Amino acid sequence: MKPATTPIGLQLATTAKAVSRSFNDRLVDTGGSVPVWLILSSLKSDERRTQHELARAVGIEGPTLTRHLDGLEEAGLVRRVRGASDRRAVRVELTDAGERLFQTLRQAVLAFNRELTAGIGEPELERLRKTLGRLGQNVSRS
Repeated sequence: MKPATTPIGLQLATTAKAVSRSFNDRLVDTGGSVPVWLILSSLKSDERRTQHELARAVGIEGPTLTRHLDGLEEAGLVRRVRGASDRRAVRVELTDAGERLFQTLRQAVLAFNRELTAGIGEPELERLRKTLGRLGQNVSRS
């Protein structure tokens, strides 16, 4: 028997996929991608991150992050610096070009967020934030 309404989990997954795709497309149009944004914004918020800390903060596995960092380093957006006291610890830093790309992507992120939330008031957005938080808690308990 078909449900009368779309199950909320399916609607949420479908909406999340559409928003994610649109968000990534916007970032690609300005010279980035979601992984690039996550890495650059994480470095911007805490510029003294080791590669290991960065992987954890961004939620990317070490080898995947290494591949992204290889490309970012080749493009001159980040640099990796070995620790003086612990040569195994590799610190990742934004370059001036990385800083410029971060600012460009930040403007695209802010514009995307304005468009995404157009016509939705702050009280409704706050209810949505709380509801999404509860949904996240519910699935983390299972």
